[in-house]
Amino acid sequence: MTPERSAHHIPQTPHGGGPEEAGILLVDDMEDNLVALEAVLGTLDVPLVRATSGEEAMKALLRQEFALVLLDVLMPGMDGFETASHIKRLDQTRDVPIIFLTGADSAGETGYAFRGYSTGAADFLTKPFDPWILRSKVSVFLDLHRKNRQLQQLLAGERDKLGEFARRLGAVEEHLALAAKDGTGGAGAPAGAIPDVPELARRVARLADALHELREDAR
Repeated sequence: MTPERSAHHIPQTPHGGGPEEAGILLVDDMEDNLVALEAVLGTLDVPLVRATSGEEAMKALLRQEFALVLLDVLMPGMDGFETASHIKRLDQTRDVPIIFLTGADSAGETGYAFRGYSTGAADFLTKPFDPWILRSKVSVFLDLHRKNRQLQQLLAGERDKLGEFARRLGAVEEHLALAAKDGTGGAGAPAGAIPDVPELARRVARLADALHELREDAR
C-alpha cells in the first residue's frame, strides 16, 4: 500500500445500507492480504465476506448476494482464473463483477491480462495496491449494483401494474364478447344499448395484446 494515503483519508460514498445490502467477497489465501482489504474497505459499511480458496468462494457466492468479488489470482488448488471461469458459467453468479488482485511480477507476464479479461475480469489491481484507488473502484461497482437493483425493483413494479391492467382488460373483453353473443348490453339492457360491441371488443383485445408485449419487453 502507499504509506502517505490511508483508508481514513478516502472520501466516503453514500449508500443505502440496511440488512439487505449486497456484500463484497474477498478471496485470498493469505491472511495478511485479507486483513489489508478489510482495513481499506471497512468504512464502506457493507458486508465483507472472506474466502481463502476458490472452492470457498463458490460456496459463498451460492449462499448470498454479492455486488463484487475481489479475487487473488495466485492461489493453491483452484487459482483465480479458474475460479472466475466457474463464476461466469453459473447463471446465479455470472453477472457479479470481478476485480483481480495480483502481484506486479505476475501482472507483467505475457498474455496475463488477456487471460484475465477473457475469463470475465472487470478490472485488475496490482499488489501492493493503493488503498485510495482500490476503494474508489469498489465504490463505483457498489453504486452500479445499487442502481441496478433499484431499476429491477422499478421494472418489477411496472410489470405488476401492467399485469393488473391486462387482467382487468381481459375481464372487460370477456364481458363484451358475451354481450355481443347474446345481443344484450351484458346487464339486461336491450340490444343496441352498447353501439358496435364487437368492434369495441376487438379494440380492447388489441390493447390487451399490446400491454402483454410491453410486459414481455420489460422482463
